[in-house]
Amino acid sequence: MSISKTYQFNEVEDKWYSYWLQHQFFKSVPDEREPYTIVIPPPNVTGVLHMGHMLNNTIQDVLIRRARMKGKNACWVPGTDHASIATEAKVVAMLKERGISKHDLTRDEFLKYAWEWKDKYGGIILEQLKKLGASCDWDRTRFTMEPELSEAVIDTFVHLYKKGLIYRGIRMVNWDPKGLTAVSDEEVIRKEVQQKLYYIKYQFAEGDGYLTIATTRPETIMADCAVCINPNDERYTHLHGKKVLVPLINREIPVILDEYVTMDFGTGCLKVTPAHDLNDYELGQKHNLPVIDILNDDGSLNDKAEILIGEDRFAARKKIAVLLQEADALEKVEEYKSQIGFSERTDAAIEPKLSMQWFCKMQEMAKPALDYVLEGDIKLIPDKFINTYRHWMENVKDWNISRQLWWGQRIPAWYNDKGQWVVAKTESEAQAAFEAQGQSASGLRQDEDVLDTWFSSWLWPISVFDGFKDPENADINYYYPTNDLVTAPEILFFWVARMIMAGHEFRGQVPFKNVYLTGIVRDKLGRKMSKSLGNSPDPIDLIGKYGADGVRVGMLLCSPAGNDLMFDESYCEQGRNFANKVWNAFRLVKGWEVSVSLENANATAISWFKGRFNQALAEIEDLFAQYRLSEAVMAVYKLVWDDFCAWYLEMVKPPYQQPIDKATYEVTISYFEDILKLLHPFMPFITEELWHDELFGERDALDCCIVAQLPVVAEVNTVLLNQCENIKQVITEVRNTRNSKQISPKESLELLIKQNSSDQYEAFLPILSKLGNLSHIKFVDDKVLGAANFMVSTDEFFIPLSSNIDVDAERLRLQKDKEYLLGFLQAVDKKLSNEKFVNNAKPEVIANERKKKADAEAKLKITEDNLELLAN
Repeated sequence: MSISKTYQFNEVEDKWYSYWLQHQFFKSVPDEREPYTIVIPPPNVTGVLHMGHMLNNTIQDVLIRRARMKGKNACWVPGTDHASIATEAKVVAMLKERGISKHDLTRDEFLKYAWEWKDKYGGIILEQLKKLGASCDWDRTRFTMEPELSEAVIDTFVHLYKKGLIYRGIRMVNWDPKGLTAVSDEEVIRKEVQQKLYYIKYQFAEGDGYLTIATTRPETIMADCAVCINPNDERYTHLHGKKVLVPLINREIPVILDEYVTMDFGTGCLKVTPAHDLNDYELGQKHNLPVIDILNDDGSLNDKAEILIGEDRFAARKKIAVLLQEADALEKVEEYKSQIGFSERTDAAIEPKLSMQWFCKMQEMAKPALDYVLEGDIKLIPDKFINTYRHWMENVKDWNISRQLWWGQRIPAWYNDKGQWVVAKTESEAQAAFEAQGQSASGLRQDEDVLDTWFSSWLWPISVFDGFKDPENADINYYYPTNDLVTAPEILFFWVARMIMAGHEFRGQVPFKNVYLTGIVRDKLGRKMSKSLGNSPDPIDLIGKYGADGVRVGMLLCSPAGNDLMFDESYCEQGRNFANKVWNAFRLVKGWEVSVSLENANATAISWFKGRFNQALAEIEDLFAQYRLSEAVMAVYKLVWDDFCAWYLEMVKPPYQQPIDKATYEVTISYFEDILKLLHPFMPFITEELWHDELFGERDALDCCIVAQLPVVAEVNTVLLNQCENIKQVITEVRNTRNSKQISPKESLELLIKQNSSDQYEAFLPILSKLGNLSHIKFVDDKVLGAANFMVSTDEFFIPLSSNIDVDAERLRLQKDKEYLLGFLQAVDKKLSNEKFVNNAKPEVIANERKKKADAEAKLKITEDNLELLAN
């Protein structure tokens, strides 16, 4: 097989991905091997691949490929989430383009369009994952609204209701006026918004005078039910037990006392609007205040507002400001920045709203889910998130599980014509339940709401293996609990914690053993990547530019677990360059001519790299055990680029147009094969391409890198490794001397060694001579005059220079270096002797200055020694 001069990833990736699929390398069925299971965090069917997906799925694929190469039965289950709010918004937009309104359709008609949209667009992101190299078992692809998974959701609801953990009631929720549904906390995006702060006068109900209250929402004053002051605020003692008038509508409301109000914030007075603020609602409940909801579901004012009925909330805000001004009830207006919640799906400003909803009690399920983490049955990686998890679980609130949508699993509650209701899986079961209670089943209708999308995805690790349909089936018993979950910290509570709860509730065990929490992908300025900022590249474009392997390595190089990563496209370029480095190294080895008659002259180099490979392998194994994947890929990178390419291949490669001995050649090929195995989880495409080159001999169809057994750590000769590190340092110093003295690399030099350590050079002399281009190496007992010198460990090395350089010019250069270093040291000493600087500077600044001084003194000593040698 001929090999091109450069790595053409666009000719390789589709070829090998199709090959892996054709030969079912990703497929998993239960057998006698140890299982290794990952379930994908199901991306929304509305989604396309973004940088967060790129990172998350690269990590999962590295873990699954590595497990497969360790001989485990690796199963990565893919799938998608139906994403109720996002998908319904997409379908409504599609219908609008066709001139159709959702309100003109029946539920069943709308759902036909929704399934049409899902079938057309819902699999895009999974196809994009294939471009990345994701080795999922695609035959196992699941969808949260497929019949079996939807049935599991309904069964779960019925089970929890019968257990007393699900109830129906009026509570304050996050309301999306555009999507016309309640949304969960994690679907609310907080943004800093420039607003206006309106200072409004509330006249006393009796006598002259007024209170001034500042608010950013004057459109809600018609819903005010009280004004609250701190009972300890002496400014307002005279108002205890009094009433004030709501501006514009002149409705009397009481002045209430509560220490909830902060005296030194704003005017020290708070308007209490229980229907439109969560804190106000709780304050109203405490003081038995009425609740006046003046907003319709779409955010317009209703008839309870008394004025501006039908106006949108934001239009009403502007008009009320004018009305207040005209009524002399507006004292002043100031610019004000504050955090506002927006719907993640529709970008509409969220309204706190009292609404009849279904809720799931969480306290009972939260306790065992917390214990699993605190007792180490589930490991959070990094463990810094344990305290966050503990705080959430100890302060858990009931979960609003209903959504006012059509796309999703419909709540299995049934109402008769009297408004009475029962929970049942089917209509016939509901009818039987009504009759059993002695109630009428006439006019039977099902609840219009659907369940929160998370109510299906919290069952994901169980439902993908049909653990609800058949709790004892072969798959669930073999693959569950799964091994690793890779996800984002922002859904640690909203998804991860709930899966742990479900695992305990329905299987009596954890759903996974480790949770690897990735960071947020940010740009190099530290901004979160988003479409609106225009700072997020298209992952598919990156793959097209740098290749999947290059992008995978680039993402991993900058992604420590649990910490945000500052992504720069240069990382992908570095990844592509690394792929080219591997490719060129392979071309070098492939181009060698082999001689069977030559003796092995590279035994030392071969032994050294064997030890170095196993040393790196042990380090990589340890890093994987700690889930430090970024450091693991860097360790592989250094092993290949530095140790193998820059040192080993240079040590053993034959002189130009001369053959290499067969023994060295065969060992080098075996080393390269092991390197491909080590690289494969990170760079699957280039490794598979090289694996099948004729250099390694003929391979059958199933002898692929993807299933090759990873190397096992062997014993390491640390003495030899340490000796070689010294030799490499000597070679580096020789090269540095050439550069500093402007000596041609082609010109051979003499090296003299004043050895104070034990004998460690004998075996390395051929390597030292070859890589240093040394004509002669000699051991001496004393310093050598007229030579450049350097130290490695306790040994001193000399390179005679009289025949190679202009001594006068070198002496002049060294004298200038000495003068510069003396001046530099004088400046550092002046700074360190300044008592004010030492007392006020940070410890790390002082330490840095002292390091500068020590380094300069060492350089000055070498410079003075070299001047002395040249003088003699």
